[in-house]
Amino acid sequence: RVAVSLDNDVELRRLRLTNRSSRRRRLSATSFAEIVLAPPATDAAQLAFSKLFVETEVDAARAAILATRRPSTPEDARAWYFYEAVADDDAATVSFETDRLRFIGRGRDASNPQALQRRGSLSGHAGSVLDAIAAIRIEIALDPGESRTVDWFSGMGATREACLALADDCRRTDAGLKIIEASGRYRAATLKRIGASAVAGLLYERLARGVLVPCAEWRADGTAIAANRRGQSDLWGFGLSGDVPIVLLQVASGGDIDRAQEVVRAHAFWSAFGIRSELMILTGSAAANDPALLESVQRVIGDGPGAGQVAKPGGIFIRDTATLDDGDRTLLKAVAHIVLDASSSLADPIDRAERRGAAARPARAVDAGGPVAAKPAPPTAPPAGQDDAGLVAFNGWGGFSPDRREYRITVAADRMTPLPWTNVIANPGFGTLVSESGSACTWSENAHEFRLTPWSNDPVADPNGEAIYIRDEATGHYWSPTLLPTRSPGPYTVRHGFGYSAFEHVEAEIASELRVFVAIDAPVKFSVLTLRNRSGAARRLSVTGCLDWVLGDERAKTQMQIVTKLDEATGALFASNAYNTDFAERVAFFDVDVDVDVDAASAERSACGDRGDFFGELGTRAEPAAMRQPALSGRLGAALDPCAALRVEVSIAAGAQCTVIFRLGAGQDVDEARQQVRRWRGAAAARAALQAVDAHWERTLGAVQVKTPDVFVDALANGWLVYQVISSRLWGRTAFYQSSGAFGFRDQLQDVMALVHARPELVREHLLRSASRQFLEGDVQHWWHPPTGRGVRTRCSDDFLWLPLVTCRYVDVTGDAAVLDEPCPFLESRALKEGEPSNYELPKASDQSASLYEHAVRAIRHGLRQGVHGLPLMGSGDWNDGMNLVGAGGKGESVWLAFFLVT
Repeated sequence: RVAVSLDNDVELRRLRLTNRSSRRRRLSATSFAEIVLAPPATDAAQLAFSKLFVETEVDAARAAILATRRPSTPEDARAWYFYEAVADDDAATVSFETDRLRFIGRGRDASNPQALQRRGSLSGHAGSVLDAIAAIRIEIALDPGESRTVDWFSGMGATREACLALADDCRRTDAGLKIIEASGRYRAATLKRIGASAVAGLLYERLARGVLVPCAEWRADGTAIAANRRGQSDLWGFGLSGDVPIVLLQVASGGDIDRAQEVVRAHAFWSAFGIRSELMILTGSAAANDPALLESVQRVIGDGPGAGQVAKPGGIFIRDTATLDDGDRTLLKAVAHIVLDASSSLADPIDRAERRGAAARPARAVDAGGPVAAKPAPPTAPPAGQDDAGLVAFNGWGGFSPDRREYRITVAADRMTPLPWTNVIANPGFGTLVSESGSACTWSENAHEFRLTPWSNDPVADPNGEAIYIRDEATGHYWSPTLLPTRSPGPYTVRHGFGYSAFEHVEAEIASELRVFVAIDAPVKFSVLTLRNRSGAARRLSVTGCLDWVLGDERAKTQMQIVTKLDEATGALFASNAYNTDFAERVAFFDVDVDVDVDAASAERSACGDRGDFFGELGTRAEPAAMRQPALSGRLGAALDPCAALRVEVSIAAGAQCTVIFRLGAGQDVDEARQQVRRWRGAAAARAALQAVDAHWERTLGAVQVKTPDVFVDALANGWLVYQVISSRLWGRTAFYQSSGAFGFRDQLQDVMALVHARPELVREHLLRSASRQFLEGDVQHWWHPPTGRGVRTRCSDDFLWLPLVTCRYVDVTGDAAVLDEPCPFLESRALKEGEPSNYELPKASDQSASLYEHAVRAIRHGLRQGVHGLPLMGSGDWNDGMNLVGAGGKGESVWLAFFLVT
């Protein structure tokens, strides 16, 4: 049972255990909670960084864990959190864990933590952990027929002392029972206050499921969602924020008033229990105004529990349907978590939706041609090949190949790298980040603003937003060509190279090589899977590729508006998100084919666009329901939990091989998406794309070579550092631990200084790009997002001075003085207000422009403001953002800035 205290910020989770066997049983009950102590948006934006500020301690006397978040500024309030377990058995053994990596284990998640595979106590680790959790294990013994209760309490306090006082209160006799009883009384009182019965309360709770978790059965018809072409800002004219779930109620006539009252009560009930939503009521029809009906609904609401919530954030909003245009009505249907018609009982659509949802889901365990083979236990010894044979700077997991062109890693289910080791593979407008376990994030145009697949920022689980599965159709046994998600036994060899990553594995006498790369001149990613049949008999296999769509920055924000379909013109799976107005016309695609040169290969295909179908109700990435089904469901469209899954079946003769090629990409519109699909189909196109990638990096990284006494330095200097600057810093502007997608004015100018010999044309291009982000006053955008140009204007002092410094360096090395005469526009926006540290906006392009030389001069003049000692005033930043408070007052002077003026 779960209950929340009415008097304090405390939650209870009660577990009752009863031994119904005839023997004494020894059991352990283990809880797990991830600690955030920050707004959800902060946690989602940069998960790993946000967790660095959480500290934990174990209070064994209280059987409790205490946690706090260090404040970032003096103005931030310090939050305190406790988590404790109370058992009605004084002899119970209690242990603790606060480190998520120790509890879950690398490459795992909360559904399969390593802590549950080990007997005995948890480690008790606490302190400044990198990824804080609260886990408590209680070990108890139960005689036949005996029962025990364990209560887990979690709560918040303004101070450490207040937090501990709450924890002490929760240890009092019957503290859990009192919370449960008080919650029941509060529920009854709430229903009485809003004029609803206990039966109605159960109905409101069932309806709340659709508010919290959007699903197709509760939403508008998919055709209405697919027709929408408007975004969140278009909701603001109705007073709706779009930041909380929206419930849409359509009231067609005066006879529906009672139903409207019922939905208003439901909204009040949800609000009373902390479920924020916005209720939009549309009266009448699109054909004609009905002011009398509108007034009747307004009057009824004014006399009921929603009286104080009309036209307020998280409240109730009313419109006459006839006053809206078709686009308005379509938008409201598209964004609503629940669409209700007041002409029918609330229970009817709930029952129909639940029945329809159950009927739409495929069976969970359909045989795929035979029993699933049992997987052998993971190896206990290091996998074969885990040595330094021929590798440079081998460290126990990997090292550089003898020619230094690859970094090779050998991993296995029981031997993963300490943290994800990744390769950022990109061209100027498209890219992917691939880890040694096979997880990936792919983006188009901007690695933050328009991700095609999710960025996890989770170094523990490293979850797969993209995955490939291989299945033996005769036995049903399946595995991945990468270590994750299936964690198959046996070694995987990973080769991160310049512009590609490759994964090698052998399982069930099938050798696989998966090579991942991005075309150097097009927005398309290739996943080329070569399968070699090492058995003595012909084999029939299926290969399934699956990915989660994002089409924006965060999947939680975009998933409701993504529409998928099989394109009739090309047969590829298309996805779009018109609600994301900055990228409304973009069309992402996922496609697959088999090397047609292999006579033994057939290409029977099936597809799916719904994660509910693919993973199943209880499925995981390691064991999705679809891998126990003969074909994918074929469900596509709108109002789904969107994914892209494609499956092909192939037959491979003994000793033969076959190549399956997946392509993931995006076009500016549907026509360009079709052009890209057609251009890159077939094995020949994939081979040509890979050859172009190899040739590009050979030319770029071979331009400068150094020789030192240290082979490790040589490996980094002769390729890898320059590769990282271009692929990750300049083009991708992303990494596993930070994915900004933005150009940083000082950041990328610093980076391109490393390219003056290898790729001087990229330095020149970026100098002109940076100059175009300078304001008329001489300061610059600290960072900005392409393609829109939105960014932040700050008081950072060293940003603009990097422009003249890098310009001088470029001209000095290349002799290209003509770049100084290149015209560059300025930006215009309002100046920062007094005391305002920054402003995020979309500035406009100025009519004024000047040469690059004049831009550089203006930057220097803007940086020549001096303090009392004749040194430049630092403003905020001064390269190290920890100096913000020193320079923000306008008096701090900077030796660092002075270096710019004499360099």
